[in-house]
Amino acid sequence: MKISFFEVRDTEKVLLESAIIGHELVFYSQHLDEKSIDLAKDSDIVSVFVDSEIRKNIIDLLPNIKMIITRSTGTDHIDLNYAKEMGILVSSVSSYGMHTVAEFAFTLILAFSRKICLAREQTRKGNFSLLPELDGFDLFGKTIGVVGTGKIGKNMILIAKGFSMKILATDLYPDTNFAEENNFEYVPLSVLLSASDIVSIHAPYNETTKHLINTENIKLMKKGSVLINTARGEIVESKALLEALKDETLAGAGLDVIEGERKLKRGGDLTEEEKQNIEIAKEIINMPNVILTPHIAFFTHEAEAEITRVVAENILNFISYKK
Repeated sequence: MKISFFEVRDTEKVLLESAIIGHELVFYSQHLDEKSIDLAKDSDIVSVFVDSEIRKNIIDLLPNIKMIITRSTGTDHIDLNYAKEMGILVSSVSSYGMHTVAEFAFTLILAFSRKICLAREQTRKGNFSLLPELDGFDLFGKTIGVVGTGKIGKNMILIAKGFSMKILATDLYPDTNFAEENNFEYVPLSVLLSASDIVSIHAPYNETTKHLINTENIKLMKKGSVLINTARGEIVESKALLEALKDETLAGAGLDVIEGERKLKRGGDLTEEEKQNIEIAKEIINMPNVILTPHIAFFTHEAEAEITRVVAENILNFISYKK
């Protein structure tokens, strides 16, 4: 079979080539869209990452496609219903980031709580003074609200326990046994937002979680609290986030994702809503009380190795089944 990989880094290529033998593999660094579709048009299997939006228009241009595999946990960039209708299997990598992303989310918390970015800029300029703006805060005894208690959210809770934090969580499907074992409480989102010093988002992105944090409920957050998002940008309404930062409802935000980031990175034709989101995102990026990283929470060599292992295994299992 011909298998086309998009958004591939050199390290991924080496790992995939060593794991998938006896098939035609082609690798491209760019994302898959209508401009690059000719590179994949005769492929049996296509593998992408999060910047390739595989909607009906792309699927219709892939006449031989039998499988789409994304090297991510989320599948919001793929039209799952249309793929199913066309008899195309869609596969993802469900658990590679369960430790990696949780650790990164806590990195953002620590960086913000101890003003690491500001301190680094100060010392780079040769200023070693104990400035008032470098005054941080302890995590010990603070309340963290974890939105979503899948594998990543659970690891976030375990890390927070190590800092002796009080833990609240919310989830559509509470794991009450895990809550009892780890001495935390499930509460409604509104209660979590109003009671937490730090809110960290680990929910999947879908129709029900779009703008889960929005203009109305962000007002419930404690004055001076911190929002952390390493899940998907669209879970937090960017307009609401900007206003909460401006009126100091939020003391700050640690973000690895932001609404409209695909269009922000790629450009191209934009709707009015996308244009507005990009302008808001640019304003948020330049705020001094925001740490924004380029969607790298998953990016460690251990996680990358696990991603490629699972991708290769899923592809080979699919090929074996089709035989």
